[in-house]
Amino acid sequence: MDEVTRANRTAWDNAYQHSYVAPTGEPALLAAEHDLLRDILATRPMVVHPQSGNGQDDIALARAGARTVIGIDYSAVTVRETRRRAVAAGAACCYLLGTVPGVPLADSCADLVYTGKGALIWMPDIDAWAREMARLVRPGGHLFVYESHPATELWTREPDRVRIRPDRSYFGRSFVCDDDSFPAHGAVMWQWTLGRTVTAVVRAGLEIRHLEEYPEPFWRMGGIDSTAFQGRLPNSFALLARATDDGLRG
Repeated sequence: MDEVTRANRTAWDNAYQHSYVAPTGEPALLAAEHDLLRDILATRPMVVHPQSGNGQDDIALARAGARTVIGIDYSAVTVRETRRRAVAAGAACCYLLGTVPGVPLADSCADLVYTGKGALIWMPDIDAWAREMARLVRPGGHLFVYESHPATELWTREPDRVRIRPDRSYFGRSFVCDDDSFPAHGAVMWQWTLGRTVTAVVRAGLEIRHLEEYPEPFWRMGGIDSTAFQGRLPNSFALLARATDDGLRG
């Protein structure tokens, strides 16, 4: 594990131990996720969720039809808390400590690999990430990503107008999180364009089935109602890809 990733993991450990409170309320998939995953979840798939975070999505997936959900996270504190939460909810979820790449599961083990909602910003190598996602999906299975749009981090959070931050670039390599409302404040995030992400998935041998951008962010940090979130700009995207039946990997 490189120095930056190790520091980011420490930031998340500290956040869960001292300040971060998991979302309250009934876990549920977003409407766009439900629409895109409805047919897949109807088959009661085995789901692997790399970078599973607070585990709310895992409970939602289990309740929406997944046979089992295996969450993977590199924070031991997070894994402990999500295990406790899943048991309390009676959800068919289990959790393992692991990194991406390096998920401690066999090749082609998942009918569905589900990830996103703040996952890609922690990946220093988007191609290595895509290859690991492809490794986990069985032939005929799917990868689903619902993620912040890479342009989101460019928008200022002003309530009356939208500006592009002068200190960030859509084509930048990385940036430091300076939002006080974010749990891992001060952590290093990696910037990947939508084109780089899609190309990485294709190079890994997966077939893109659906790609869509949305104006609504999946999460409003600090509950803010920024002009940037009011329908004019991209703030999230969904990508659904399928592993070829012959198991080809690029």
